[in-house]
Amino acid sequence: MTAHLTRRRTRITVAATAVGLLVSGCSLIGSDDTEREQMAEDAPVAGTTVVLATHSSFSMPKKLVKQFEKDTGVTLKVRSSSDAGELTTQLVLNKENPFADVAFGIDNTFASRAIDEDVFAEYAAALPPGAAGLRLEGSAADRLTPVDQASVCVNVDTAWFAENDRAQPTSFDDLADPAWRDLTAIPGATTSSPGLAFLLATIAEYGEGAWQTYWEGLMGNGAKLSQGWTDAYYGDFTGGGEGNRPIVVSYDTSPAFTIDERTGESTTVALLDTCFRQVEYAGVLENAKNPAAAKLVVDFLLSPEVQASLPEQMYVFPVDSRVELPADWAKFAVQPTDPREVTADDIDAHRQEWLTEWTDITTR
Repeated sequence: MTAHLTRRRTRITVAATAVGLLVSGCSLIGSDDTEREQMAEDAPVAGTTVVLATHSSFSMPKKLVKQFEKDTGVTLKVRSSSDAGELTTQLVLNKENPFADVAFGIDNTFASRAIDEDVFAEYAAALPPGAAGLRLEGSAADRLTPVDQASVCVNVDTAWFAENDRAQPTSFDDLADPAWRDLTAIPGATTSSPGLAFLLATIAEYGEGAWQTYWEGLMGNGAKLSQGWTDAYYGDFTGGGEGNRPIVVSYDTSPAFTIDERTGESTTVALLDTCFRQVEYAGVLENAKNPAAAKLVVDFLLSPEVQASLPEQMYVFPVDSRVELPADWAKFAVQPTDPREVTADDIDAHRQEWLTEWTDITTR
């Protein structure tokens, strides 16, 4: 990180109040479920352990976890995978005998695969205001619950462009223009969730047949691929580390963490016409050993206290529209009004085909 930059976090005071969760007894599933599932639902949850499968970026204030455990009598155990893709694969492979009771972190790029494989049981959690518009379509809406969202966007180091007296890019097309040769850093689509999201954004922008041509031009213009977001942002990007590339694929939230302490202004900006929205979901696993406690975890993730912690803990927007964002977010983490979209069904149907084509282009 350059000397004049700092990642500032606005401290959120989270009230240690009870989350009003069930701790015993009543069944929450339908009468047509199996006898085994009914018995599991009817079993008291106090004194049990619930296992949450998630990705490596999951972060939760310890005091909120302790409050959840105190209110419910349930011990929460977290088991993490590297990213949403690996998490989905592991859940699918172990769906008959799952290693967890509930999962968080599958996003809209992988949700349809998990739904098609019957990984998740039905649970229609009570949603906070603002969350309904982020639900999946059809029956999937009752299997995965939206918890947070953020958009993958091209980010620009405005300070670098000002210091070098050069014009900033403003669009996808600019990244393939010789005027911005050798300036872009991109996490790989096969190895990172934001990399895949950026690929999907270009597919939505240019369409089948044309996105491949765009990527040929992008790679021909010196774009640098990395294993993941961390490598691209902190290794290659001038605005996040000691790199030499002032353009990077990151998030709409990133400018809230590149504040110049001298001016109080962000030194980076997200290009809002290049964004693809990612929504992360939680769901109760089919064949879970402790489904009643799993439902409590889904409710916990939607609680006001957890939702308020998300910007500071995981750098994402809450789905609860009532949450007051940190001051830096309100000013600098601007969300796109018209993000690029590819439906979950299209992603599921073509993901491997697209990734194969992308790999062929980027490894030539």
